Amino acid sequence: MARLAQTAGLTDVQQEILSTVRDFVDKEIIPVATELEHRDEYPQAIVDGLKELGLFGLMIPEEYGGLGESLLTYALCVEEIARGWMSVSGIINTHFIVAYMLKQHGTQEQKDHFLPRMAAGEIRGAFSMSEPALGSDVSAITSKAVRDGDEYVLTGQKMWLTNGGTSSLVAVLVRSDEGHPEGTAPHKSMTTFLVEKEPGFGEVRPGLTIPGKIEKMGYKGVDTTELIMDGLRIPADRVLGGVTGRGFYQMMDGVEVGRVNVAARGCGVAQRAFELGVRYAQQRHTFGKPIAQHQAIQFKLAEMATKVEAAHAMMVNAARKKDSGERNDLEAGMAKYLASEYCKEVVEDAFRIHGGYGFSKEYEIERLYREAPMLLIGEGTAEIQKMIIGRRLLEEYRFQG
Repeated sequence: MARLAQTAGLTDVQQEILSTVRDFVDKEIIPVATELEHRDEYPQAIVDGLKELGLFGLMIPEEYGGLGESLLTYALCVEEIARGWMSVSGIINTHFIVAYMLKQHGTQEQKDHFLPRMAAGEIRGAFSMSEPALGSDVSAITSKAVRDGDEYVLTGQKMWLTNGGTSSLVAVLVRSDEGHPEGTAPHKSMTTFLVEKEPGFGEVRPGLTIPGKIEKMGYKGVDTTELIMDGLRIPADRVLGGVTGRGFYQMMDGVEVGRVNVAARGCGVAQRAFELGVRYAQQRHTFGKPIAQHQAIQFKLAEMATKVEAAHAMMVNAARKKDSGERNDLEAGMAKYLASEYCKEVVEDAFRIHGGYGFSKEYEIERLYREAPMLLIGEGTAEIQKMIIGRRLLEEYRFQG
């Protein structure tokens, strides 16, 4: 076995794409990732390279200028990119979710207007559900849209936008009570708006402010921001799909594939942590021999490798299920939950193998140790995944008595 996490049954085209991305990661991302991360610097040269490779249009249909590839191909590419630097995979992921939502739910005019430029990387996407006070409780959204002639007026504060500053298109979920009488279930009175803006910080269009970057423990380089709407006017034709009240379902569809993406990121980070751990274990000597020859370290490496393989297999299964057109919320929830938890454990074991040097910023494992926790909460916490998994299991195994 040359390396962990191989995927059976790939086409020649898929293998060629993955080989190209892997080479790019090894040559253009890994050598500079730690330096850029420590400076919290946006990786513009890397993003330009990914744009040149066509990755911003990987899953966008060919009729709109994209490559028309599957979710599996995309997830495997994300796995490779996250192996190099997880922040870069975040830049692509939010863009991809917005493009996916447009492809699946947008009107023809919206698809024609946005998708070709998104495929070319000219428009970068971000999406926004969360708010400062609600966390995982999406039904508690308080930001709202009120109809005013041919426009809607949006007010409210959103939180945790990846690409909030660098994006030029944000899919924003708000409450819209128009046509939904009092007492309507909260998830049936939400609408997704396609908000175009200028990249940058401050007031990026009248009524819309991106205050600045949120300082984070890890996941640096990529900009994470708030979004404040105060009398933001949006044309009615920028309601995703052209009909209000469908926003919750549209967002959940996007998040479902986003969970496969987060699982892929966990797989990529775990792979890199294993690579660093197994290499260091063969270089570091104690008691007259490489620490890799100590049984305790071999056991640790065996556990790490098994977790990498298991997480990868579940991620691939979830992606293939979605590509088949079947419901995959159970598989995506399991994959996201397992991959993020295993990622944390594999990174910590690699950190332990490095001993005191793992605590030094000169060693790459220090960066991974700060990045892994983000995967435990992104696209739904472990507790949310368990709720999804449990409910779906009870649907499938309902006792008839």
